[in-house]
Amino acid sequence: MRINFGDLVIGDTAKKYLQKAIDKNWVSEGDNVKQFEKEFAELFGYKYAIATSSGTDADIVACSSLYDFGANRGDEIIVPSLCFVAAANSILAAGFIPKFVDVELETLNIDPLKIEEAITEKTRAIMVVHTMGKPCEMDTILKIAQKHNLKVIEDACEAHGATYKGKVVGTIGDMGAFSFYTAHQIICGEGGMVATNDEKIADVVRSVKSHGRPVGNLYFDFQRVGYNSKMNDLEAALGLEGIETFKGFFTTRKNNLYRLLDLTKELSEYFYFIKEEDYEKISPHAFPLVLKDEKSDRDQLYKYLESNGIQCKTLFGSLPTQHTVYKFLNYKFGDFPVSEYIGQNGLHFGMHQYLSDDDLVFISDTLIKYFNK
Repeated sequence: MRINFGDLVIGDTAKKYLQKAIDKNWVSEGDNVKQFEKEFAELFGYKYAIATSSGTDADIVACSSLYDFGANRGDEIIVPSLCFVAAANSILAAGFIPKFVDVELETLNIDPLKIEEAITEKTRAIMVVHTMGKPCEMDTILKIAQKHNLKVIEDACEAHGATYKGKVVGTIGDMGAFSFYTAHQIICGEGGMVATNDEKIADVVRSVKSHGRPVGNLYFDFQRVGYNSKMNDLEAALGLEGIETFKGFFTTRKNNLYRLLDLTKELSEYFYFIKEEDYEKISPHAFPLVLKDEKSDRDQLYKYLESNGIQCKTLFGSLPTQHTVYKFLNYKFGDFPVSEYIGQNGLHFGMHQYLSDDDLVFISDTLIKYFNK
């Protein structure tokens, strides 16, 4: 593939910290992880950052922290019906039931106007997902959460450094979850992070990610349900380099996004394109395309792009009605029409820092040729 979803280049900083771990004969959670947590928090202005083994585990431990705030097993957490499956799976893994809400076609994010109708007496939190690095409409969501006494968890796995009305995503709500998979802005290979400005939440999350023990206590004193969700020092070594290069890579990704949007503007009659509003800053994760004409053949476009060296993925689709994993919740096709439309008509491909201008021109030319043929 000429255009991959992401890439990892291991430089001198990462190699230095990798060697540090090797020299100490210690690669489990240690000094590298502590430094990565500290530098991640400082980079984005979070009070607390707690490293985990993956973005999925970041979501799981964030959800599991709710038990310390009055939640019970079997309670509900609201989540968008269209997002990467890890968000909904983490709710289930933590012992809760995902309560799905449809998304907006233009933003791919949860529709705030549909949240309240999904709230029940068992609802304990709203998990928003900043899909493709575009921030959700947080003002309305926070008002709803405050009205119903709900926690807000931000899945910001695709949105490192994105801002909404001057606030960095991740702690606009009560806590945020991040992923450091290869397609994301900061890369550890695998790994995740929970960010919060709440000291109690931070203490609970640190406990949950390490078998439910009190913070700093290695003895067998298990005070809550917990997991082994710790990051290791080898992953943190890569992340420390990602902290160092973040601002430059972020700018490159933004420039790539703007450039490709400009190159493809003549295709606006065919696609809904991602749009950055004046009050927000998108963190480019990928380049989403949603066909405007449902009679168009998304699968044919997918095959055409792949055959020309552009690695594509479908655009998630409706988790409760287009994937069998949530069949047991008894939703039916038509319950989430916007998510289902996107699931049938959406694609996305990588928008990372290693793409050259020639690559961006190649992508736009390939798309234009498809519609001109």
